[in-house]
Amino acid sequence: MSTALHARIERVRIDGRDLIHGIDLAIVAGRWTAIVGPNGAGKSTLLRAIAGLQRCDGAVQLAGKPLTDWPSRERARQLAWMGQQETGADDLMAHDVVMLGRLPHRPWLAPPTVADQMAVRSAMESTQSWAWRGRRLGSLSGGERQRVLLARALAVDAPLTLMDEPLAHLDPPHQAEWMALVRARVAAGHSVVSVLHELHLALQADHLVLMADGHIVHTGAPGDAATHEALKRVFGPRLHIAQIEGRWVALPL
Repeated sequence: MSTALHARIERVRIDGRDLIHGIDLAIVAGRWTAIVGPNGAGKSTLLRAIAGLQRCDGAVQLAGKPLTDWPSRERARQLAWMGQQETGADDLMAHDVVMLGRLPHRPWLAPPTVADQMAVRSAMESTQSWAWRGRRLGSLSGGERQRVLLARALAVDAPLTLMDEPLAHLDPPHQAEWMALVRARVAAGHSVVSVLHELHLALQADHLVLMADGHIVHTGAPGDAATHEALKRVFGPRLHIAQIEGRWVALPL
């Protein structure tokens, strides 16, 4: 199995405090990896570090090459990012926001191509956001906004997509549709890494990374007994993990 990304991070230090430390994480290509852990565990900080958005002491390799050695435009074609609570594009139309995902594929100042337009429409239709393509991002509800930002990440069509809490503001039906989109991308050979608070959906991933107190305490398959025990140690004894209709779910007792 090839590695989409490998991170060895000694620490990320912000305001005199180590937020994450001692990280050694390999992301296997063509799989969905979910990162979970309690609030303040360092999940989002880790994702930002491996995306190159947060300075760290250590090294990150993307497709076998140091992340810092990738030219910015080429790196943007290889790695798509969806952050949480992103700001700065509220005055743009939803269609234009998603079109931003196609910038790495075009020469500087070149207009969108037919392929760009098709990629944007496909991404917006897959997230059911095409209907409000002419509305400003700032006028959308939290869930609608989240689906537009997801479409922007999908429009990049990168081999690796990183998503930080992509299910925020989404109701259960749209959470299920998000999981179907992730599964479709993985089936097409892409890699997805997502930070999730929704344990019941994280347990459907191919690989689980469990964090606590700024470091990784366990990695493994979501169906492994060792993974379930690690989750109970971190989240406490009131977490019950059971299999229902062939799927693992996490329930509070």
